[in-house]
Amino acid sequence: MNNRREFLVALGAGAFAFGAPPDAFSQRQGKVWRIGFLGVRKEPELQGVFVRGMSDLGYVDGRNLLIESRSAEGRVERLPGLADDLVRLRVDVIVTAGRVATGAAQKATDTIPIVMGSSVDPVGYGFVKSLAHPGGNITGLSDLTTDTGPKLLEMLRSVMPSLSHVAVLSFPAVIGHQR
Repeated sequence: MNNRREFLVALGAGAFAFGAPPDAFSQRQGKVWRIGFLGVRKEPELQGVFVRGMSDLGYVDGRNLLIESRSAEGRVERLPGLADDLVRLRVDVIVTAGRVATGAAQKATDTIPIVMGSSVDPVGYGFVKSLAHPGGNITGLSDLTTDTGPKLLEMLRSVMPSLSHVAVLSFPAVIGHQR
């Protein structure tokens, strides 16, 4: 297994297995992994959890890990330039927070792995080909809930058989809410 794959395995595991012992994943000494964080706003909590998780796996910021954080500070029009900056820095992976940041990173590179923090509908936004077979260089989490709506309504009706009206609030600009 090459260094990049070892790192990506550790990165993915770090998101879910913060309790793993530091020697759970082997690493070659001397390599400093560069991670780019990209978001519309600063995400100190997300970055803090990430750094702690990576530390638990033996990756320490400033020793064998370097984090390049880029925030558009609420100005989404800055994201493409910030994503390009991370690509120029040749980071090993880009971690994105939000749909717009993921889209900017996707346009900036098709070779650097991108880990999206979460996406309502990664297929609908064109980030991945399908949930089962994403393809490309983007992976991450999806909070796609459009398929669960009918099941939730069914469960609600089984608990309240006399239910006659249900209100659903949505935001039509979000692809996942258009169904």
